[in-house]
Amino acid sequence: MSRVTVIGAGLAGCEAALQCARRGIAVTLIEQKPIHRSPAHRADTFAELVCSNSLRSGAKTNAVGLLKMEMAQMGSIVMEAVTATRVAAGGAVAVDRQRFSQYITDAVRSHPLITVECAQVTEIPAEGRVIVATGPLTDGALFENVREFFGGSGYLSFFDASAPLVDFESIDQTKTYFASRYDKGDADYINCPLERDEYLAFWRELCAAEGAPVHEFEDKRVFEGCMPVETMARRGEDTLRFGPLKPVGLVNPHTGKTPYAVIQLRRDNAEGTVYNMVGFQTHLKFGEQKRVFSMIPGLENAEFLRYGVMHRNSYIDSPRLLDGFYRARKDPRVSFAGQFTGVEGYVESAASGLYAGAAAAIELSEGRLPEPLPRATATGALAAYVSGGSVSDFQPMNVNFGIIDGSGVKAKGKAARIEAIADRALAIVAESEFSTKSSEQRRDAE
Repeated sequence: MSRVTVIGAGLAGCEAALQCARRGIAVTLIEQKPIHRSPAHRADTFAELVCSNSLRSGAKTNAVGLLKMEMAQMGSIVMEAVTATRVAAGGAVAVDRQRFSQYITDAVRSHPLITVECAQVTEIPAEGRVIVATGPLTDGALFENVREFFGGSGYLSFFDASAPLVDFESIDQTKTYFASRYDKGDADYINCPLERDEYLAFWRELCAAEGAPVHEFEDKRVFEGCMPVETMARRGEDTLRFGPLKPVGLVNPHTGKTPYAVIQLRRDNAEGTVYNMVGFQTHLKFGEQKRVFSMIPGLENAEFLRYGVMHRNSYIDSPRLLDGFYRARKDPRVSFAGQFTGVEGYVESAASGLYAGAAAAIELSEGRLPEPLPRATATGALAAYVSGGSVSDFQPMNVNFGIIDGSGVKAKGKAARIEAIADRALAIVAESEFSTKSSEQRRDAE
């Protein structure tokens, strides 16, 4: 029986392992926890969500929402876990972080074709089919080995940050209110309103707060989608008010007016005992986080269950190094998946693992590569961006409709056109050999 070695049990690694196993390919999944952890990880379970419990929009007309729907059609374990562990978050898709991770861990460990090994990998195996899904915190001996594998070049890096978690019981409910922006959802967010004088005092202290030492850190290298809140604040007095603290659509029921600024907290677990400070990724010192964030109305006596942390994210120069199935051009027996390839975000990371794993399984079982998903799909567009994007200045990218091919779609108005593009993408995936529907039909035919 053919076997694939998957290195790393994050979202991408778990997707890749289960795609292979469910297609009849034996898998050895190697994960370094609990004997070794990156600076960002805490739990011993697989597919740990570090930065946030939100997987962003669930709408078909949002690119990441479309990507989720495509993944569901392809038998994604992440989307199965979302269905089983989802918590209320308005129009966003959010999960109970611990239950989500446990669900995927159980699915991986219980599959008869997957063997899990606990070890810290220091080099890419010299033989056999391999999928490297070690994540954006890949470092040490393996990092250097991958560098050597690609000839000593092709590396870039940036920094990422995660937000603090707050104990619900410690939030002063007399100063806050539940609401979702424009009343979308079921009032899933706790809102901390600030008037102008409160906002300016908070903003000044945030700008002056002392950051934790981060080696080789430069603000210009911070990925825009996960920029530390203090870095954003230093860009101007109103930057936060037009960003994560935007008050539009969040009328304060206590006053009947729209506040000057609003800080939102999103439920982080199903029980509603833990809340995440939305948009407050930070690398401030822990004491500074306590001091400055306690200035927020309602959080004066807040208990911070976890402070924000800063960590290095690394990625390879994929357009030069990988093909459209995330395989190394120099040695196609080795694939890469996840944020290490330059896809950005939990969903995109999982999608790359799913696609790389399914392609490897088809290649091994049938002796051929599958027909690639076209750029008219979100999954195919993401793979095409990674393997064929700008080679002069390759940057991590969230999935978006700008990279999805919409040619040939005719509809009146932008909204109708986006919906038509999404419908076409889902129809393409449904008929592809990556879909569970097509796989079942082929098995029946055999």
